[in-house]
Amino acid sequence: MHDSDLANESSQVSSSTERRRIVVVTGGAGFLGSHLCDRLSDGGAVVICIDNLDSGRMANILHLLDRPGFTFIEHDVCDPLPITGRIDEIYNFACPASPPKYRADPIHTLRTSVLGAMNALDLAERTGAVVLQASTSEVYGDPDISPQPETYRGAVNTVGPRSCYDEGKRAAETLVHDYADRRGVSTRTVRIFNTYGPRMAWDDGRVVTNFICQALSGEDLTIYGSGRQTRSFCYVDDLLDGIQAVMALPDRVVPPVNVGNPGEFTILELADKVLERIDSPSRLRFCDLPVDDPRQRRPDIGLVGRLTGWQPKVPLDEGLDRTIAYFANALDCVELAR
Repeated sequence: MHDSDLANESSQVSSSTERRRIVVVTGGAGFLGSHLCDRLSDGGAVVICIDNLDSGRMANILHLLDRPGFTFIEHDVCDPLPITGRIDEIYNFACPASPPKYRADPIHTLRTSVLGAMNALDLAERTGAVVLQASTSEVYGDPDISPQPETYRGAVNTVGPRSCYDEGKRAAETLVHDYADRRGVSTRTVRIFNTYGPRMAWDDGRVVTNFICQALSGEDLTIYGSGRQTRSFCYVDDLLDGIQAVMALPDRVVPPVNVGNPGEFTILELADKVLERIDSPSRLRFCDLPVDDPRQRRPDIGLVGRLTGWQPKVPLDEGLDRTIAYFANALDCVELAR
């Protein structure tokens, strides 16, 4: 759909849906966004999915295109969102989250984080919608404390290779705060920790995807540094349960909250778990640690638990089984393995 059709489409959707909830999902063709679109559509909402397809994929939402109440609009959130009519909720998920993809065009990544958040907030101000900003654990940088509570201000390099994403998300959080404080917009911010599951792209570049696809293709698993650095891995279903619980809170403004799984594993432990599940000749190949790569990443989820009662449920072993099954049957990985 062209941008010129956007406002007209929104008006038609609004006039034909009576009191069904109308939800905008930016980045809706991406890994997280597409799963969220599924949930919202299954729950009876009218869903307007916006994505420029830089990192999102049509394959993630093809099954939704003919569903009544679902609309896909190809649009870059760096440009204003000329949607009119009633909007109830906005989930701003638009921004590449994988290191290779956000580094490919760091200026556009920063613009997407900042201008995308501003345009989502402007839309919320015009329509009275509640907006949820998808932030990231990257705002904590390479942390000096663990686990990381929301009160920790982070240790972020402003001029490193990850800065376009880290600082872009930090600036977006500031915008969310200021629009709520000065313009009365109803807002929520969630700091998402490492998440994995079906629909991640095989070339995503994050460690779970790397290990699974390398093992399936018989390549050696790439370990950066010693492999003793840690991560906490949250399965996509758990993460979205937490995000939707935060959106449902009655408060007009919800401060930034961590959403993730506090279970902590070394990269070597993750590699072992993947190789235990895949019959592969893969071995471990050690490489230099990338600049600014965090040594430890683990969320303190006490705040979101107190606010919503949410806790993650899917253990890493079970989540890996589901994710490996997806990639083993995905065309991308079949092609990769040839």
